Amino acid sequence: MKPGLKIQIGLVGDYDAGIIAHVAIPKALAFAAAAENCEVQAVWLATRDLTSDVEKQLQRFNGIWCVPGSPYQSMDGALNAIRFAREQRRPLLGTCGGFQHTLIEYARNVLGLADADHAESNPAAAVPLITPLACALRETGGKIRFEPGSRVREIYGCDEVTEEYNCGFGLNHRCDSIFNAGPLRVTGVDANEEVRIVELEGHPFFIATLFQPERSALKDVAHPLVRAFVKAACAQTG
Repeated sequence: MKPGLKIQIGLVGDYDAGIIAHVAIPKALAFAAAAENCEVQAVWLATRDLTSDVEKQLQRFNGIWCVPGSPYQSMDGALNAIRFAREQRRPLLGTCGGFQHTLIEYARNVLGLADADHAESNPAAAVPLITPLACALRETGGKIRFEPGSRVREIYGCDEVTEEYNCGFGLNHRCDSIFNAGPLRVTGVDANEEVRIVELEGHPFFIATLFQPERSALKDVAHPLVRAFVKAACAQTG
Protein backbone atom coordinates (compact mmCIF):
# COMPACT_ATOMS: atom_id res chain seq x y z
CA MET A 1 0.00 0.00 0.00
CA LYS A 2 1.34 3.41 -0.95
CA PRO A 3 1.84 5.58 2.17
CA GLY A 4 -0.63 8.47 2.25
CA LEU A 5 -2.92 6.97 -0.39
CA LYS A 6 -6.34 8.65 -0.40
CA ILE A 7 -9.54 7.01 -1.62
CA GLN A 8 -13.21 7.93 -1.79
CA ILE A 9 -16.04 5.63 -0.76
CA GLY A 10 -19.62 6.41 -1.77
CA LEU A 11 -22.15 5.55 0.94
CA VAL A 12 -25.42 4.80 -0.84
CA GLY A 13 -28.32 5.37 1.50
CA ASP A 14 -30.39 8.10 3.12
CA TYR A 15 -28.41 9.32 6.10
CA ASP A 16 -30.17 9.25 9.46
CA ALA A 17 -28.19 10.04 12.62
CA GLY A 18 -30.69 7.91 14.55
CA ILE A 19 -29.58 4.72 12.75
CA ILE A 20 -26.72 3.05 14.61
CA ALA A 21 -25.20 1.64 11.42
CA HIS A 22 -25.03 5.12 9.85
CA VAL A 23 -23.05 6.39 12.82
CA ALA A 24 -20.81 3.33 12.82
CA ILE A 25 -19.93 3.16 9.11
CA PRO A 26 -17.61 6.21 8.89
CA LYS A 27 -15.87 4.98 12.05
CA ALA A 28 -15.53 1.49 10.59
CA LEU A 29 -13.95 2.93 7.46
CA ALA A 30 -11.57 5.05 9.52
CA PHE A 31 -10.41 2.00 11.52
CA ALA A 32 -9.97 0.01 8.31
CA ALA A 33 -8.06 2.86 6.66
CA ALA A 34 -5.67 3.10 9.60
CA ALA A 35 -5.07 -0.64 9.44
CA GLU A 36 -4.42 -0.47 5.69
CA ASN A 37 -2.24 2.67 5.94
CA CYS A 38 -4.45 4.84 3.75
CA GLU A 39 -6.95 7.67 4.08
CA VAL A 40 -10.66 7.27 3.33
CA GLN A 41 -13.09 10.05 2.51
CA ALA A 42 -16.66 8.78 2.95
CA VAL A 43 -19.37 10.63 1.02
CA TRP A 44 -23.08 10.08 1.67
CA LEU A 45 -25.15 9.65 -1.50
CA ALA A 46 -28.93 10.00 -1.14
CA THR A 47 -30.75 7.36 -3.17
CA ARG A 48 -33.14 9.92 -4.65
CA ASP A 49 -30.15 11.58 -6.34
CA LEU A 50 -29.10 8.38 -8.12
CA THR A 51 -32.00 7.98 -10.52
CA SER A 52 -30.13 9.57 -13.45
CA ASP A 53 -26.54 10.33 -14.53
CA VAL A 54 -25.42 7.55 -12.20
CA GLU A 55 -22.14 6.79 -13.94
CA LYS A 56 -21.20 10.47 -13.93
CA GLN A 57 -21.93 10.71 -10.19
CA LEU A 58 -20.21 7.49 -9.15
CA GLN A 59 -17.20 7.39 -11.44
CA ARG A 60 -14.98 9.23 -8.94
CA PHE A 61 -15.49 6.68 -6.15
CA ASN A 62 -13.01 3.87 -5.51
CA GLY A 63 -15.67 1.81 -3.76
CA ILE A 64 -19.43 1.75 -3.12
CA TRP A 65 -21.06 0.76 0.18
CA CYS A 66 -24.82 0.21 0.02
CA VAL A 67 -25.79 0.81 3.63
CA PRO A 68 -28.62 -0.25 6.00
CA GLY A 69 -31.69 1.90 6.41
CA SER A 70 -34.23 0.62 3.88
CA PRO A 71 -36.81 1.18 2.61
CA TYR A 72 -34.74 3.75 0.76
CA GLN A 73 -36.21 6.99 -0.51
CA SER A 74 -35.56 5.59 -4.00
CA MET A 75 -35.14 1.86 -4.56
CA ASP A 76 -34.20 2.60 -8.17
CA GLY A 77 -31.40 4.86 -6.98
CA ALA A 78 -29.95 2.13 -4.77
CA LEU A 79 -30.28 -0.49 -7.50
CA ASN A 80 -28.61 1.82 -10.02
CA ALA A 81 -25.59 2.23 -7.73
CA ILE A 82 -25.29 -1.53 -7.16
CA ARG A 83 -25.55 -2.18 -10.88
CA PHE A 84 -22.85 0.40 -11.57
CA ALA A 85 -20.51 -1.31 -9.11
CA ARG A 86 -21.23 -4.74 -10.57
CA GLU A 87 -20.86 -3.78 -14.22
CA GLN A 88 -17.94 -1.36 -13.78
CA ARG A 89 -16.09 -3.80 -11.49
CA ARG A 90 -16.01 -1.27 -8.68
CA PRO A 91 -15.64 -2.74 -5.16
CA LEU A 92 -19.04 -3.06 -3.48
CA LEU A 93 -19.99 -3.86 0.08
CA GLY A 94 -23.70 -4.22 0.85
CA THR A 95 -24.87 -4.61 4.44
CA CYS A 96 -28.37 -5.36 5.76
CA GLY A 97 -30.60 -3.35 3.37
CA GLY A 98 -27.65 -3.28 1.00
CA PHE A 99 -27.61 -7.09 1.02
CA GLN A 100 -31.31 -7.24 0.24
CA HIS A 101 -31.05 -4.82 -2.67
CA THR A 102 -27.93 -6.50 -4.06
CA LEU A 103 -30.02 -9.65 -4.47
CA ILE A 104 -32.86 -7.71 -6.11
CA GLU A 105 -30.52 -5.95 -8.55
CA TYR A 106 -28.92 -9.22 -9.62
CA ALA A 107 -32.24 -11.03 -9.92
CA ARG A 108 -33.70 -8.28 -12.09
CA ASN A 109 -30.76 -7.37 -14.31
CA VAL A 110 -28.84 -10.64 -14.59
CA LEU A 111 -31.37 -13.40 -14.01
CA GLY A 112 -34.15 -11.61 -15.88
CA LEU A 113 -36.64 -11.64 -12.99
CA ALA A 114 -38.02 -8.18 -13.66
CA ASP A 115 -40.70 -8.55 -10.97
CA ALA A 116 -38.25 -9.48 -8.18
CA ASP A 117 -39.05 -7.11 -5.32
CA HIS A 118 -38.99 -6.33 -1.62
CA ALA A 119 -42.04 -7.22 0.48
CA GLU A 120 -41.41 -4.28 2.79
CA SER A 121 -42.03 -1.73 0.03
CA ASN A 122 -44.23 -3.93 -2.20
CA PRO A 123 -46.20 -6.52 -0.18
CA ALA A 124 -48.06 -7.59 -3.33
CA ALA A 125 -44.90 -8.32 -5.34
CA ALA A 126 -45.27 -10.99 -8.03
CA VAL A 127 -41.81 -12.27 -7.12
CA PRO A 128 -41.28 -11.52 -3.40
CA LEU A 129 -37.52 -12.06 -3.33
CA ILE A 130 -37.05 -10.32 0.03
CA THR A 131 -39.58 -11.26 2.73
CA PRO A 132 -39.94 -10.94 6.51
CA LEU A 133 -37.62 -13.17 8.51
CA ALA A 134 -39.35 -15.94 10.44
CA CYS A 135 -37.66 -14.46 13.51
CA ALA A 136 -36.58 -10.84 13.20
CA LEU A 137 -32.92 -10.23 14.03
CA ARG A 138 -33.22 -7.07 16.08
CA GLU A 139 -30.10 -5.97 17.97
CA THR A 140 -28.85 -9.53 18.26
CA GLY A 141 -25.95 -11.72 17.19
CA GLY A 142 -25.70 -15.04 15.44
CA LYS A 143 -23.23 -17.57 14.08
CA ILE A 144 -22.41 -17.77 10.38
CA ARG A 145 -20.67 -20.66 8.62
CA PHE A 146 -18.57 -19.93 5.54
CA GLU A 147 -18.51 -21.90 2.32
CA PRO A 148 -15.10 -23.59 1.91
CA GLY A 149 -12.95 -21.83 -0.66
CA SER A 150 -15.03 -18.65 -0.58
CA ARG A 151 -13.65 -15.12 -0.55
CA VAL A 152 -15.17 -14.45 2.87
CA ARG A 153 -13.59 -17.61 4.29
CA GLU A 154 -10.23 -16.30 3.09
CA ILE A 155 -10.86 -12.82 4.50
CA TYR A 156 -11.87 -14.02 7.96
CA GLY A 157 -9.34 -16.84 8.12
CA CYS A 158 -11.74 -19.18 9.90
CA ASP A 159 -14.76 -21.39 9.21
CA GLU A 160 -17.33 -19.70 11.44
CA VAL A 161 -17.95 -16.34 13.11
CA THR A 162 -20.54 -14.56 15.21
CA GLU A 163 -21.85 -11.27 13.79
CA GLU A 164 -24.39 -8.62 14.79
CA TYR A 165 -27.74 -7.91 13.16
CA ASN A 166 -30.56 -5.42 13.23
CA CYS A 167 -32.82 -6.67 10.49
CA GLY A 168 -36.35 -7.87 9.84
CA PHE A 169 -36.12 -9.02 6.20
CA GLY A 170 -34.04 -11.54 4.27
CA LEU A 171 -33.97 -13.76 1.20
CA ASN A 172 -37.19 -15.67 0.61
CA HIS A 173 -36.52 -19.39 1.24
CA ARG A 174 -38.35 -20.28 -1.95
CA CYS A 175 -35.84 -18.24 -3.94
CA ASP A 176 -32.64 -19.73 -2.48
CA SER A 177 -32.07 -22.00 -5.47
CA ILE A 178 -31.77 -19.17 -8.00
CA PHE A 179 -28.43 -18.28 -6.44
CA ASN A 180 -27.02 -21.81 -6.56
CA ALA A 181 -25.53 -21.63 -10.05
CA GLY A 182 -23.45 -18.45 -9.64
CA PRO A 183 -21.61 -16.30 -10.35
CA LEU A 184 -23.45 -14.49 -7.52
CA ARG A 185 -23.50 -17.29 -4.99
CA VAL A 186 -24.24 -17.97 -1.36
CA THR A 187 -21.05 -18.17 0.70
CA GLY A 188 -22.34 -17.80 4.26
CA VAL A 189 -25.32 -19.32 6.09
CA ASP A 190 -26.53 -19.42 9.68
CA ALA A 191 -27.25 -22.48 11.82
CA ASN A 192 -30.60 -22.94 10.06
CA GLU A 193 -29.05 -22.71 6.57
CA GLU A 194 -30.53 -19.23 6.11
CA VAL A 195 -28.58 -17.14 3.58
CA ARG A 196 -26.46 -14.48 5.25
CA ILE A 197 -23.65 -13.73 2.75
CA VAL A 198 -23.38 -13.65 -1.05
CA GLU A 199 -20.39 -12.81 -3.22
CA LEU A 200 -19.85 -12.35 -6.95
CA GLU A 201 -17.19 -14.56 -8.51
CA GLY A 202 -14.76 -12.92 -10.91
CA HIS A 203 -15.28 -9.43 -9.45
CA PRO A 204 -12.52 -7.50 -7.61
CA PHE A 205 -14.77 -7.24 -4.54
CA PHE A 206 -18.54 -7.68 -4.50
CA ILE A 207 -19.81 -8.97 -1.16
CA ALA A 208 -23.13 -8.44 0.60
CA THR A 209 -24.09 -9.48 4.13
CA LEU A 210 -27.36 -9.45 6.02
CA PHE A 211 -25.42 -8.68 9.19
CA GLN A 212 -23.75 -5.35 9.95
CA PRO A 213 -19.93 -5.64 10.18
CA GLU A 214 -19.73 -1.87 10.69
CA ARG A 215 -20.89 -2.34 14.28
CA SER A 216 -17.43 -3.59 15.21
CA ALA A 217 -16.31 0.05 15.07
CA LEU A 218 -18.44 0.78 18.13
CA LYS A 219 -16.02 -1.52 19.99
CA ASP A 220 -12.98 0.19 18.40
CA VAL A 221 -12.24 -2.83 16.21
CA ALA A 222 -11.20 -2.82 12.55
CA HIS A 223 -13.46 -5.44 10.97
CA PRO A 224 -11.73 -7.85 8.53
CA LEU A 225 -14.48 -7.52 5.94
CA VAL A 226 -14.37 -3.72 5.97
CA ARG A 227 -10.57 -3.86 5.81
CA ALA A 228 -10.76 -6.12 2.76
CA PHE A 229 -13.24 -3.74 1.13
CA VAL A 230 -10.97 -0.75 1.75
CA LYS A 231 -7.96 -2.69 0.46
CA ALA A 232 -9.85 -3.54 -2.74
CA ALA A 233 -10.87 0.11 -3.13
CA CYS A 234 -7.25 1.18 -2.75
CA ALA A 235 -6.31 -1.21 -5.56
CA GLN A 236 -8.62 0.76 -7.85
CA THR A 237 -6.20 3.67 -7.78
CA GLY A 238 -3.66 1.65 -9.76
